[in-house]
Order: sequence, then structure tokens, then C-alpha cells
Amino acid sequence: MQTNIYNLYPEIDTFKESMIKVDALHEVYYEVCGNPDGVPVVFLHGGPGSGCNPSQRRFFDPNHYKIILIDQRGCGRSKPLGSIVNNTIDDLVHDIDLIRTTLGIDKWLVFGGSWGSTLGIAYASKYTKHVTGLILRGIFLSRTTELNWFLNDVKSFYPEPWQVLCDFLPTESRTNPISAYEKLIFSDDTAVSIPAAIQWNQFESSIMTLLPRPSSDQAVNGSVELARARVQIHYIQHQCFVGNRDLLDEANNNLSHLPTVIVQGRYDMVCPPITAWELKRAMPHAELYLIDDAGHSAMEPGTTSALVAATERFKNLS
Repeated sequence: MQTNIYNLYPEIDTFKESMIKVDALHEVYYEVCGNPDGVPVVFLHGGPGSGCNPSQRRFFDPNHYKIILIDQRGCGRSKPLGSIVNNTIDDLVHDIDLIRTTLGIDKWLVFGGSWGSTLGIAYASKYTKHVTGLILRGIFLSRTTELNWFLNDVKSFYPEPWQVLCDFLPTESRTNPISAYEKLIFSDDTAVSIPAAIQWNQFESSIMTLLPRPSSDQAVNGSVELARARVQIHYIQHQCFVGNRDLLDEANNNLSHLPTVIVQGRYDMVCPPITAWELKRAMPHAELYLIDDAGHSAMEPGTTSALVAATERFKNLS
């Protein structure tokens, strides 16, 4: 990979926005932008629960790539918003490939960060012949150690946000914050569920970057915040439906031929770098870039530059 400093591409509009019925309940939103005749790339968002946003289109050269972004079940513009029924990693893998076939795409590059890296590995392991390569950021494999880090151990580095998270709860519920927040966030009373969801989401947001980010003046959408928290807690409480699967072993056995770039913030407190390191060892052919001045966010300058550099390099492999 070149050592040039890369910036995001300029903002672009979509040329296709669509909903696809994936089962009796769910409709999944996807959009297509860039070059209609370009090299296909699919963007898998994090969370679980986050949804996509226009800035994520900008990692890719719009003259070269046909860029597909998907709001996963229950997320963003997909319907029903916040639904956890029929919502597992296998369901999401199914949806991704259904969208591929609906668009008439034979093979595409898979780009996923955080939870999107989990989903990208799971998708590529099942549909390997339809994947040209992987760009993965902030690696998360849904293992117990990783979930325990996020739900407890990270307080060693971020005691203040952790205390804020716990102080929202009744004293007697603070020994098990995830279960306490689950009860509140799944309450039928939105006066209870939405404030709890906002507080839950704020915790992760507060530990995303190496340096503190300025406070946002953007208005909070309670329904979106609630949907995001419900989907995320649903996945966490089920170990992201990975269970006893060994994604490192799957990557080693199934993906050893796929060109792969791994980008990881050195000070990532959401998904610690040890997991990216272990994935690199399971995939010796992969290129691992540890960004020394970055945390978890894809929008920190060093990480953004490395991700755009990766998409630039894959242009030569098309």
C-alpha cells in the first residue's frame, strides 16, 4: 500500500435506492452510487444496529466503483425499524447475497468495519466464490473475551463514561448493566426506553476515538436511537449469533486465497487490536495496518487514509 495521505472522496448522490423483501416481515434498504458499470463493492456497517450514512460512500472512487450500501435488518431505513424478530447473523448473510443476485452481480469486494468485519468474514466464508477481496477495519469476532471487554473491562481506561452509564441505572441494577439496560430499552413505555437507549448509545460513542470529539449539535432522533440500541443489545445477549463458531479458523480455511487488507486503530477501545493481530496470524497473506494515532472510528485521519488507500489498491486488482 502506498504511504500517500488519502482523503475521502467528495460527497456523491445515489442513482438507485430500493427496498427488498427478504422474508415475511423484513424489508431491507439498499442504495447504489458511483459508476453504474464500475467494479462492485458492498459496504457493511457496524453496530450491530447502526445503519449507513452518506459519508460512507466516500471511501470509494466513484468513477471506478459501483458502491452498494445496505441498512441491515431493523436498522436505518430498513423496516420494521428496530425489529429483532428473525434477526441473526445468518439472516444478514442471506440478505447480503440476495441483494447481490438481485443486482446481477457475480463478484464484489467486501468492505466492513467493526461488526461489519464480523459480518464480512461470515459472508465471505459462505459465499467465497462471489467475493474478490476483503477490506476489514476494527476487527470484532464476537468472542466472549471481546464482549466482556466492551461490557466491563474497558472501564479500566474509560472510568468516567462507564460511571455515567451505570449512574443512569438504579443502584441495585449496576452490577449487571447489560441486563438492566435491556429491560429498560425493551420497555413498551417510550418515556423509559428512549432515554435509556440514548444513554446506552452515548457510552460507545464516547470511547470511539483516540482524542475526544467535539459535542454534536445535531438533534437526536429517539426512534433511531432506540432501534440501534435494541438491535445491538439483542445481538450482544446472543453473542452476536456466532456461538461456538471459530471465525479465525473459518478465515484460515476458507479465505486464504482472498486479497485482504486489515486496518486497525492502535488504541481502539471498542475492538482491541489483539483481535486484528490474531486475524492476521490466521490469514498470513493479509496486510495488517496498525494506525498509531487512532482509536475505533473509521473517521480518524490515519484510519480514513488507510481505508481509502486500500480501496485505491484494490482498483489495480479488479
